[in-house]
Amino acid sequence: MKSVGSFFGDWWRLTIPYFRSEERWIALILLAGAIGLTLASVSVNVAFSEWNRRFYDSLQNKNEAAFWTEMIAFGWIAALAIFFGVARGLVSPYLRLRWRRWLTRHYLGHWLDGRGYYRIELARKVDNPDQRIAEDLRLLGFYTMTLLLGFISAVATLVSFLIILWMLSGPLSLAPIGIDITIPGYMVWAALIYAFFGTYFANLVGRRLIPLNFMQQRYEANFRFSLIRVRENAEGIALYRGEPREAEVLDARFTDVFNNTWRVLVTELQLVFYQIGYGQLAIIFPYIVTAPKFFAGAITLGVVMQTAQAFGQVQSALSFFIDNYTNVAELKAVMERLRGLQAAIDDKPTDAIAVKPTTGSADVGTAGVDLALPNGQKLLTDLNLVLPKGTSTLITGTSGSGKSTLFRALAGIWPFGKGEVRVPAGARVLFLPQKAYIPIATLRDAVKYPDVESKASDAEIVDALKAAQLGHLASRLDEEAHWSNTLSGGEQQRLAIARALVFKPDWLFLDEATASLDEANETAVYGVLKERLPATTIVSIGHRPSLKQWHQRQLVLNRKPGETGTLSVVT
Repeated sequence: MKSVGSFFGDWWRLTIPYFRSEERWIALILLAGAIGLTLASVSVNVAFSEWNRRFYDSLQNKNEAAFWTEMIAFGWIAALAIFFGVARGLVSPYLRLRWRRWLTRHYLGHWLDGRGYYRIELARKVDNPDQRIAEDLRLLGFYTMTLLLGFISAVATLVSFLIILWMLSGPLSLAPIGIDITIPGYMVWAALIYAFFGTYFANLVGRRLIPLNFMQQRYEANFRFSLIRVRENAEGIALYRGEPREAEVLDARFTDVFNNTWRVLVTELQLVFYQIGYGQLAIIFPYIVTAPKFFAGAITLGVVMQTAQAFGQVQSALSFFIDNYTNVAELKAVMERLRGLQAAIDDKPTDAIAVKPTTGSADVGTAGVDLALPNGQKLLTDLNLVLPKGTSTLITGTSGSGKSTLFRALAGIWPFGKGEVRVPAGARVLFLPQKAYIPIATLRDAVKYPDVESKASDAEIVDALKAAQLGHLASRLDEEAHWSNTLSGGEQQRLAIARALVFKPDWLFLDEATASLDEANETAVYGVLKERLPATTIVSIGHRPSLKQWHQRQLVLNRKPGETGTLSVVT
């Protein structure tokens, strides 16, 4: 019972926000339309049941006039069935499409807001969040509408045909077997008992599908992610001759997919075997119990046929859970994955490094900042750092001492730590990491990134590209490409420098942002930055001694593995 309550609780929390959103009126109208069309389809089935009785009675009585009358009536019933079916096929999918759009925007916003995507990748709390957003949100709407409308149809069908079946079946006397009992509406009780035991045994067979479907989604996403990794790192793999290793990894990922799919297939086969046997027995059962009355002349052929159809409808409605067990299992797995993603996004550190705009100082600095690794290992404690405006600063230190972590903390994105980073109010700040991010866009937009409102002219962009020694790209501003795959590592870093020249920040932080350049190109790049951005304060992280000439101040981060580091001023 607790599991059922948890299922419906999770389902309610995941589905109700859309119907309370800014789209609630159109959503509720579409939902009401889908439900109304579902009930209309049930009414058509009821009309067909009555037609079934009249039609077979006309055949039994060889009444040709009644036969053709029923043929005309069937045309009207069929037309209504087609209309309601087509209308429902439009309304329900359109509702799912709008719902998916809203959910996608909502989850993407939540995922990106507060850099939830970044925390998830650092902590590795959930697997494949992209797959959960792209696929599980679609499946949530699909299975919800399929099961909800199916359940409403089953309830309406059950109520309608129980009444018909009760009236048709009549009482059953057990006197012939020596029991002085008469059972009213015996076919109703037979259908209820039949469906109860069928549902019970279907649950025993199919409940293993829930964890199997959950793992199936994970293994499929892991396999796709590994394929993407090979594509995105094609050059590195080729240079290392890493194909055998990658083949081994991909084969292992697909082996997980294959083995779990086989387990799902076997379990579903067992369930299908049971469902087919259950359904086939339900076809013949009403004919067996009505045959004695028919051959005794107590009921007509039309009554036999209508009774069989009514029993089939009642049995089908009561078997809703059996027929949809696979869908329920898959919906449960989808909800668990979305709930896990939501929990990971909401799991924000209780302590955080806050970026605080200040008006009393033109300098960037830190106040009481503690830095730690995701595993809790301390990097720096009680860091009170001042980076004076107008004084270029170089931060150095051994590999693993925490330089890049300090860079991320100054950017306000590192979630493991506490304290304040103070930045002058209104200052334009730009951070350039070692691996430049370049969106798949036109070269013009790639240079403007992330300033989407930049008013930089094409002439300014071309001038920046030439200053960054990328003049050969000046004619390709309108070309849209995957620039990270098109440009070399050095060209990508120079494009980031061109981005800085266009952005014109007050503060420019570079984390080994010229590491892919030779010293001559690095010298040229820093010369351009100093010349073109004289009012910009530059803070660099790097190893090369040649960087010292471009900075007035040097800070050294000293830290041994497993220990807390210190930051000392050299010059």
